[in-house]
Amino acid sequence: MSKRKSTSAVVLATAVVLTASACGTGSGSGDGKKKIKLGFAISALNQPFMVQMKDGAEAEAKRQGADLTVQDAQEDASTQANQVQNFTSKNVKALIINPVDSDAAGPSVKAANNANIPVIAADRGVNKADIETTVASDNVEGGKLAAKSLADQLGGKGEILVLRGQVGTSSSRERAKGFNEGIKKYPGIKIVAKQPADFLRAKGLDVTTNVMQSHPNIDGIFAENDEMALGAAKALGSKAGGDVKIVGFDGTPETLKAVKKGSISSTVAQQPDELGKMAVRNAIRIVEDSTVDPKIKVPVKVVTKKNVDRYS
Repeated sequence: MSKRKSTSAVVLATAVVLTASACGTGSGSGDGKKKIKLGFAISALNQPFMVQMKDGAEAEAKRQGADLTVQDAQEDASTQANQVQNFTSKNVKALIINPVDSDAAGPSVKAANNANIPVIAADRGVNKADIETTVASDNVEGGKLAAKSLADQLGGKGEILVLRGQVGTSSSRERAKGFNEGIKKYPGIKIVAKQPADFLRAKGLDVTTNVMQSHPNIDGIFAENDEMALGAAKALGSKAGGDVKIVGFDGTPETLKAVKKGSISSTVAQQPDELGKMAVRNAIRIVEDSTVDPKIKVPVKVVTKKNVDRYS
């Protein structure tokens, strides 16, 4: 529950629209009202998923006539803490955060709470701080869907590798929870290795290469995001999607092409642009004193070679 203090003042603010690498200007909306100033602290813009989420947020801010500042933490929790502190000192009317680490984000978000700034979590939750709402994919359900998809492709038996994301993030924990619950239904499937690859393609490649040396008979891989799945596919070469089934999580454009090609067996598709839009939409609603649900889940779906054309 939020600890924001009640206020009768009309929420009005001005700002300059900024992204991590460029800036633009926004004029008044024509009715004399100043634009609502929003901050968006995003974990990293070196991943297609995060770029799509940013683009969705910026599109929604533009549609609603709000000024949105986006800051890229480049996967560094300390950098993000400083960025959140800067947003707080600049008195943004609402702050959206996609945390690098759900635990590490807590103190800086608490400072925003103390400054009476409402905070919205996007894609990943924040621990030990007050969040007005968390807008995220249904990661637990997605993990269950991934388990079923992989099990179906393996005929309910085989040895598998699980590539974990950043273990300190809620998205990684929730996907792991769903996958573990789902895979228990298939006693013929054995998880022979679980290794973190931090949601990064290069680490997904390295971890897969190393694990395959010690477990050469692996039949399938679940990667908690598509970047790691693509890294695993590169490590496997001609075995990817054939001898070794690979299930990812995100539904990025490059991965959808890989699904169509057959090197990725399936992926649990999120809607990152919709996540960004809904985060901004609800931030504005909160600023305007509307009530929002504490958790907003965006549906996910399994994409295979049979239905990939609907998503490409």
